Amino acid sequence: MTELINNKEYREWIVSIKNRVHASQIKAAVAVNYAMLDLYWFLGEQIVERQETAKWGSGFLKQRSQDLLTEFPKMKGFSVRNLQRIRRWHQFWSGAVEIGQETGSPIAPQAVAKLLPNAPQLVAQIPWGHNGVILEKLSDPADALFYVQKTIENNWSRAVLTHQIESGLHLREGKAIDNFEATLPQPESDLARQLLRDPYNFDFLTLTERHNERELEDGLIDHLTKFLLELGAGFAFVGRQYKIDVDGDDYSIDLLFYHLRLHCYVVIDLKVVKFKPEFAGKMNFYISAVDSQVRTEADGPTLGILICKSKSDIKVEYSLRDLTKPIGVSEYQITENLPDDLRSSLPTIEQIEAELGEVGDE
Repeated sequence: MTELINNKEYREWIVSIKNRVHASQIKAAVAVNYAMLDLYWFLGEQIVERQETAKWGSGFLKQRSQDLLTEFPKMKGFSVRNLQRIRRWHQFWSGAVEIGQETGSPIAPQAVAKLLPNAPQLVAQIPWGHNGVILEKLSDPADALFYVQKTIENNWSRAVLTHQIESGLHLREGKAIDNFEATLPQPESDLARQLLRDPYNFDFLTLTERHNERELEDGLIDHLTKFLLELGAGFAFVGRQYKIDVDGDDYSIDLLFYHLRLHCYVVIDLKVVKFKPEFAGKMNFYISAVDSQVRTEADGPTLGILICKSKSDIKVEYSLRDLTKPIGVSEYQITENLPDDLRSSLPTIEQIEAELGEVGDE
């Protein structure tokens, strides 16, 4: 038996079996979720229809809940509260279907409106708990559909979905100023534009109003997981203060990432001041250096993202207009800053955790 366990071919075979089992479990879970939400859609449709045609009173849902629980005692989802949510869910997305069928709807952009008639099939691909979060926090079907699609694409947990809605991702994604259309072919330019957010939300940092670039960079690296979440799906961290040598002179790139979907390097330069035109020229230089020294034939064109404290849109547009490298410019925001006189006296999260760890060891 020991010889078999230590056999490489046997171990690889077991791994392949495990992967197949996991894949089948995921498929089964997706199928169960889809079937359950299909049932919920039918229930919601029936509840709305009966309440409108039969004119049953407010006690109807309570009675229906009792009857269903009696008939199916082992099934969840038939509480009065959940039936109310099912009714509201059906009404919400039924309205979305009608919106999508209208021509020139003022609520949904044309591209989104084409997808709204398929909303029932799309929402059935995400868990009921996720549907509840979307229903609770959003009132516009077009915005809701945005988060449904993002959840499907990125496999967001309920907590991540909640965070993205509360941070207003649908209002920030693709809003930065860039020159991608002039410097990248289609469809790469559209895909690259979707990477950018404006502003970036750095509320997870504890900085003073007069923080410098090194403090900002240190904070982002200390909270790298949250920073990656804010950047969006597909970013892989390569390095900070990434060194490049150009004709005997050393230069340092603030942050270098690789995007796994676009298959390209992404240079991020942080500025704690308002955008200046010379920032764009320096970013163009960095991108050229990465293209020449780091990028391989298998990689796409390197992208640059300038994240500044603030910016003038007109100055950014003029600065990017004739540059040859793809660059986007965004702002960042931190809604609450520490008072300057407290910054040095407050312990970091790491220091607090270390203290708690020492106490626990005693």
